Parts: sequence; C-alpha cells; structure tokens
Amino acid sequence: MSKIVILGAGISGHTAAAHLRRKLGKEHEVLVVSPNRNYQWVPSNIWVGIGRMKSKELIFPLEPLYKRKGIGYKQARVVSFHPEGNKEVEKPFVTVEYVFGETKGTQENITYDYLINATGPKLAFDLTEGLNPGTNKAYSVCTYDHAEHAWEGLHAIIKQLKTTDGKLKILIGTGHSKATCQGAAFEYILNVEKELVKHGVRDKAEITWISNEYKLGDFGMDGMLLSYGNMIMKSNEMVEMIFEDRGIKWILEAGVYKVEDGVAYYENLEGEYKTETFDFAMLIPAFSGHGFKAFDKNEVDVTDKLFKGFMIVDADYTPKPYEEWTVQDWPETYQNPTYKNIFAPGIAFAPPHSISKPRKSKNGTEIFPAPPRTGMPSGITAKLVADNIIDSIKFGKESLHHKGSMGNMGAACIASAGYGMTQGSGVSITTYPIVPDYKKYKNTGGRDLKKTFGEIGLAGHWVKLALHYAFIYKAKMKPFWWLIPE
Repeated sequence: MSKIVILGAGISGHTAAAHLRRKLGKEHEVLVVSPNRNYQWVPSNIWVGIGRMKSKELIFPLEPLYKRKGIGYKQARVVSFHPEGNKEVEKPFVTVEYVFGETKGTQENITYDYLINATGPKLAFDLTEGLNPGTNKAYSVCTYDHAEHAWEGLHAIIKQLKTTDGKLKILIGTGHSKATCQGAAFEYILNVEKELVKHGVRDKAEITWISNEYKLGDFGMDGMLLSYGNMIMKSNEMVEMIFEDRGIKWILEAGVYKVEDGVAYYENLEGEYKTETFDFAMLIPAFSGHGFKAFDKNEVDVTDKLFKGFMIVDADYTPKPYEEWTVQDWPETYQNPTYKNIFAPGIAFAPPHSISKPRKSKNGTEIFPAPPRTGMPSGITAKLVADNIIDSIKFGKESLHHKGSMGNMGAACIASAGYGMTQGSGVSITTYPIVPDYKKYKNTGGRDLKKTFGEIGLAGHWVKLALHYAFIYKAKMKPFWWLIPE
C-alpha cells in the first residue's frame, strides 16, 4: 500500500487528489492537508468583487466531498518537512499544525510514500507597507473573502459617486515591484469600469491602471504577438486599444512600495519616487514562498535542498544572463531532484527565471512581473504529477513518462471584461507556448501565431461563465468529471 499526501487544496492540490483517487485502488491512501475548509474557484473572485456573484456560488466545503470519495482530509497547515524521517520516525514525514476545532494548535507528524506540495503562494501583503486588504482604502480579490470585502468598498464608492458633484479616483493593478497575476487585476479593472457605466456614474470616476509591467499586456509573459481577427497585433496594442476605448489611464514601470490612506507610493525605472492618490484601490500583492524549513534524519537543516523561495524541481537554476535563458530551463516533471518522491506542481514550484525581461530602476530596484503559473498550468501540471505517481505505484518503480513544460505548453485565458448575459464582455486569449521559444518561433516573438490569438466580445463572457459552472462541476467530482480537460 502507498500513501500519498497532498499539501494544499487549491486548483493543483484538489486536481491531483481527484485523479489519484479515481485511478488508484482503495488499498492506497490519498490524504489532503490544507488550512482551508473550502474549495474556491479563484477565477470567479472578480465577480464577487463587483457584487455580481456571492461567494457561496464559487466555494464548497471540502470535508464532506472527500469523505464521500474516500480521500482523507486534515484541516492543518504545514510546519516543517522531514524528507528522510528522523531518529523517532523512520519514514519521511511532514509536521503539521491543526488550525480548527478541538485540536487547534496541536501538531502531528504525517508520514508519506509520495508527497505533493501544492501549497501555492503566500499572499505577501507584508512586503508592501500598508497593503493589508481592507485598510487604507486598498482591497484585494485574491480570495473570496477578500473579494467580498472589496465589493463592500466598491459599493460604498458607487453610492458616493451618485451623490457627489466631484470626481473620485479608482486605482487598480499591482501593489509590489515584483507582483504577478496582472490578469486578475486586468479583469477587475474592466469589470469595475463596466459597473460604473451600468450605475450611470462612469463620468464621475477617474480610473487608473498601475503596474510593474514595461508595456501593457505583458502579463508576466513578456507580452505576445497574436492574431486578432485578420490582423497581427502585439498584446500591448490590444490592451491599449481596450483601455483607450474605456477611458482608462495607465501608469507603467511602477513598483509600489507603500500604501497610506488613499495614497500609493511607487518607484519607477527612472528611479523617481512618485505618488498616486485614490478613493478606492485594488492592488495585487507579491506572491512568495511560505518560508518552510526542512530537516534531514539527523535534524540538520536541508531547506536549501528543497526550497528556493518556492520548491526546487527539475529546472535549470543555473544563474545566467537573460539572453541565455531558454525554454529548456523549465521543469517537465516537477520532481525534486534530491528527494524524488516529492513533487511541486502549480505555483508551488520555483521558476528557473522570470519570463519577462528583468529590469532595474536607476536605484537598483527590480521592477518587473514574476512569472504566472496559475489557472490552466496549475491543473495540467497537477494531473501529470498525479499520473506519474500512479504509474510508479502500478509498475513498482519510478516512472516519469508524463511530462509537460511551460515551454511547450499552451494556455487559454478568458478575461472577463464585464458581467451580463446581453451586455457582458470577455477578452479571450490563447498563447502557445506560455514560455516563449525565441529559437523555434524567432520571427513571431517566441509564439506560434496559429495557436496564439485574441478576441473581444460578448461570446467571451458566455464562455467564461460556462467555464465557471463546468469547473465547479469538475471540482465536485460529479459524474464523468474527468472528461472536462484541465
């Protein structure tokens, strides 16, 4: 019998647990450890943040589902990793601390044969002074409860706009010089703009995008050249077109480092320190590793064998100039090279380098997006890790037949640009590969134009909404859920 422990119940962790349980016999144990009691479909948080969805529509409790499906569950957070065991526990184990109920605060050592680290990122609000969500007029949509709070703030602004004769300022974008997830902020700013139009107060609001991107539409992927209708267009041109059409201003090359009541302080690449005032802001924080520690069988610290901020996997982490980075640097199996029964799909793995070109201000501050690994890549990498573990168990020896590098993996993103069955809108973008291959596609910005394209329109909203219900269905493991692709 094998025991597979999965840390985290987000898109990666939940996906891995579902596939493992479906394909492995009941003699094998699948156990999920997560501090969260609910599963949430994160891409729909932006609709909660504009009051168009309730959080109950995108969450459900994990424990009842896991109990029905034969998946173990512990509501706990990871404290430390012990990949060799120790003098008291012979098998590899993780130490966890319970976060709920009568056992809250107590710790337990959980042994495993295979470990999947799907803990995702720490939402590092603390790396930007004053950015705690819901304070200083600044909010977040990174979790469903954050999004609920953001809607309270936005709703208050809309009410104020209906009674004021002056203008109010709305600021949306990234709240740190290395923040990623520009896509979520992009969706939110377009949805907020649309809501102001619907409430008849758009003319009373000044909406500004602030980002660490060098150009609009970078999205942490160094931008892209894409097919748009009968044209070939750069992603920055497409986003500029959308923003100009909606009267949205933008500030680029901005590393926000402090937020006070209604004021964002930022540094730009010229080394200038500037401020932007606001009455309502939604700023994405930096993502970081959780700061886990790891110890060998003699209790010697071996954290550097497992973590480089996020978890070390089969990537090439050799320091080299930006011009020498290639798609071959990116991992394919998400297996830790030292402890080969440990894997880290999704956001939990340490990328070998950024995708966007690194840039520093004249003061030496790094201002550029970190690489995105959310959504579709999280699900795909989780499934291939699960499949490799399943094959290894069935064959009785290590099998890494299933592979998937972001350098040869495509992704589809439907960015909501406004909610409504007849007046909604969506920006549909597919890109292949996610990490640009400048050698293979040297004349098209590292991407295959046959598989990289963009569209804008009502159909995009319908697709986005359909995906919401499809992936909630899939996450609840309802009949034939596995036929819905990652």
